[in-house]
This record gives sequence, structure tokens and C-alpha cells, in this order.
Amino acid sequence: MSGGPGTRRDHNRFCQVEGWTEVRNARGKNVGHHITYELALPGARILRTRVSRPANSETYGPSLWGHILGDQLEVSEAEFWACVTDGKPPDRGAPTDEAPANALPASLVYQLIHEAGVPETEVAEMTLERAMEVMTAHWSRPKQ
Repeated sequence: MSGGPGTRRDHNRFCQVEGWTEVRNARGKNVGHHITYELALPGARILRTRVSRPANSETYGPSLWGHILGDQLEVSEAEFWACVTDGKPPDRGAPTDEAPANALPASLVYQLIHEAGVPETEVAEMTLERAMEVMTAHWSRPKQ
């Protein structure tokens, strides 16, 4: 099937193909009457969707289908069907585990702002070398 509202089974297949993680309850068991999935996106956002049990051939209504695609899965209908029928997950950008080359360590940013009193806007412009110079100068001053 392609085009138009999908079924619970299609929705479930989409989540499995794209690699969504099934959410467990506090006891490590499946969540109640819905199959609940999460997907971590680049940039630390997390999407969440719920498929009513059982994941059968019951078709979603147009309004609910639009909500699932746009708000929960954040894909177009074409991307959804390419994933379900062709096994082609949507392009959500390249995941990155590396910090930007100019990123300062969080603890250094905290010290610059809260201990040395440097304005956030100034810290945001600093190189690592400059940030270390400022903190070294701050630590070298006699305590009052």
C-alpha cells in the first residue's frame, strides 16, 4: 500500500525500519495499551509516537493521520511510504557525536560566566586559548 492514511501496522513498521526505540515502563515491561516509541534526533531532540495495540490493518482517519505524520514522526507522506515499502528511512541529518571545533568545555563556560563574571555574549565569541587566558588571569588575582 502507498499513499493515503496508513494502518497501525504501517506505523509500527515505519518505527522499526527507522530504528525507533520501544519505550518501557519503570519495571522494564512494555507500556500498556499503546506501543510507544522514541527516536533521538541530532541536536538532542526526541520524537515520540504511539501505535494503538494491536498493530493491525486498521486505517487511521485523515485528521489523526496528519497529526501522526506531521507532529509525531515529522515526515512527509512520501518519506513515510518510502520507509515502509522500500525500507528507506527519512533523511534527518547526519548524527554527530563530536562537538563543534570551536566549542568550549561546559565547565569552563560556567567558570567564565559565574566565577570570572564574563558576559555570556563575550564567552560565546571566545576561542579556547582566550578563555584559558581569562581564567588564568582570574585565578592569579589575589582573593579579596
